[in-house]
Amino acid sequence: MIKGGSELSRARGAKAQKRITVVEPQAANISYFPNSRSPNQPVELRPKSRNQERLVLSLLDDATSIVVATGPAGTGKTYLTMLAAIRALRSREVDRLVLTRPAVGVEDEKHGFLPGNLVSKMEPWTRPLFDVLQEYYHQRDIQRMVEDQTIEISPLAYMRGRTFKRSWIIADEMQNATPAQFKMLLTRIGENSKITVTGDTEQADRNIQMNGLLDLCHRLQARGINGLALVEMGTRDIRRHPIISDILTLYGD
Repeated sequence: MIKGGSELSRARGAKAQKRITVVEPQAANISYFPNSRSPNQPVELRPKSRNQERLVLSLLDDATSIVVATGPAGTGKTYLTMLAAIRALRSREVDRLVLTRPAVGVEDEKHGFLPGNLVSKMEPWTRPLFDVLQEYYHQRDIQRMVEDQTIEISPLAYMRGRTFKRSWIIADEMQNATPAQFKMLLTRIGENSKITVTGDTEQADRNIQMNGLLDLCHRLQARGINGLALVEMGTRDIRRHPIISDILTLYGD
């Protein structure tokens, strides 16, 4: 289950190449995550809060096959998850990244009327993930990796019946997935693979009965599973911009 901060030193000693640094919160008006980096710059996971540290430890733990990170916007859950995935791809721990996200709002997974191929149809939903990729790769390199399927874009509906080996599956905004879709997704994992799930249970576009992320959190709170980590973040973990906490309070979150 979730690893505490006391395990940080052991994580450092066991795998030097996966060393992480805990940085104390800085001035409120300072951005914690850079918005541009050289494509050749090493990937560094630098948690800024204790819950972010727990998330990073889970992401880098080989014994943890599935990581579920929940919390409000700005807590770094998607960003840190993408950094860990890019790092695993660069170090050849995995052969490909699989990006998926529910396409709620467009007839629930029906992409036929959108123009272009499948990658183009999914672009509105995978854009936040590609924004992180562009911090480490030139656009032409990303395009090449998409073409040779080192990076695969897969709607949830297209993942049924598949098994992903030596892959890192990033499932983003999963509060918009149903419990049945969650069961299908989590059973797609194959050898030497990792599934990371991110979402905000308070920002679902489905009703509460159909909120698969909330359903999974309730199940895990009642019964944990070895190899599956649940990291729940709150407003204190927001690092994108200090006003986000006030906005969430304004709207009663």
